[in-house]
Amino acid sequence: VRRGLAAVVESRQSVRKYASRKISAEQLNTILCAANRAPSAGNFQAFEIYVVRGKERCAELTAATFKQDFVAQAPVSLVFCTNASRCQYQPPDLFALEDATIACTFAMMAITAIGLSTCWIGAFEPQAIARVIGCPSGIVPMAILPIAYPDETPERTTRRELSDLVHDLG
Repeated sequence: VRRGLAAVVESRQSVRKYASRKISAEQLNTILCAANRAPSAGNFQAFEIYVVRGKERCAELTAATFKQDFVAQAPVSLVFCTNASRCQYQPPDLFALEDATIACTFAMMAITAIGLSTCWIGAFEPQAIARVIGCPSGIVPMAILPIAYPDETPERTTRRELSDLVHDLG
């Protein structure tokens, strides 16, 4: 299901209750391809994505996210990590963080566009996540996206008025 960008942006919301349906390989590939197309500082693509599946590993992720239990409900989660060693700009940690954040956002929008749901997880113990995914030193977990079919329709959250957010210097 492809929808226009405005509809995707408007419909995106954090979902924390998931149905127990599998995610297809094609759906996952669509999401990963979207993340791969994200803009990147210097095109260094200073990030890594770890695909986490299986009840045991998902339970370990949940434990490392301060017990955000809905993470374990998802059949698959993506862990976005920075990889500053790929970046030649200074400071590399900053640009790697930007790259990983943009890729994660592209994945989130793809998840929404194909009718799945997620919730950006930024509250976690980085060292514990690193142990769960087995990443080498220098690869730093930045965000987690559990991916699933939604089993709830949360109330829409409010946003600041543009007049409070935008500072037009023109």
